[in-house]
Amino acid sequence: MAQVKGSKQYRMVVVPYRPVRRVLLALVLLLLVGLAVAGSFYGGHHLGVTQQADAVAERNRLRKEVASLTGEAEQLRQQVANLRLGSEVDQQASEEMRNQVIALKEEITALEEDITFYRGLMSPSANNSGLTIGSLNVLATGMPRQFEYKLVVQQLATDHQVLSGYLNFNIVGRRNETVETLSLHLLSDQVESEDIRLRFRYFQNIEGRLTLPEGFEPERIELVARSTGRNPETVEKKFGWLVQEL
Repeated sequence: MAQVKGSKQYRMVVVPYRPVRRVLLALVLLLLVGLAVAGSFYGGHHLGVTQQADAVAERNRLRKEVASLTGEAEQLRQQVANLRLGSEVDQQASEEMRNQVIALKEEITALEEDITFYRGLMSPSANNSGLTIGSLNVLATGMPRQFEYKLVVQQLATDHQVLSGYLNFNIVGRRNETVETLSLHLLSDQVESEDIRLRFRYFQNIEGRLTLPEGFEPERIELVARSTGRNPETVEKKFGWLVQEL
């Protein structure tokens, strides 16, 4: 064949035409895509079932805890009733018996608070749900300007999912007649950042020991909790500086 000067020539190759092979390749690709989609679906379904089972198990554990605490409180009430009956029979009841009655009453009160707490977690009211700041206790340690703290942050919901967020814990007071706000991470070795990380399903305890600087007189504690995610919430609460003695 004559060649045209200056034009580039390409070598021609004859390839057999196989339409069946193309169809098979297309079917294989469709099969692989289908398997990938099915795997993702069943993997997500299995994860959801596992999380639901964990939540049910946790709720059953809380129900057992409430039942146990209720029974213990009832036994203590019976002991108080017996002691009262004894003191009515003997008007000269000893100081030791009276102290025992007082101690039992305090223990009953603590148990009833625990029962209320657990019941609130499992069956929150319509007006009290979501991220909530619970109880705060500040305890004396016997050491000057050192205190123990215990804070409960909880989630009141009918369907408990893992809640993530952070908490700011500030102590407001005065030093040299000037109002001053101190973040907990400046006072406690147990806290590393101003934003205390939150991650829990039912509740989270934040506890440790803090030391107040010389000359600082605390007046109140200000708390701000924030959740992250699809429906973020912000909750604020203030507590007066009240220390429980040993």
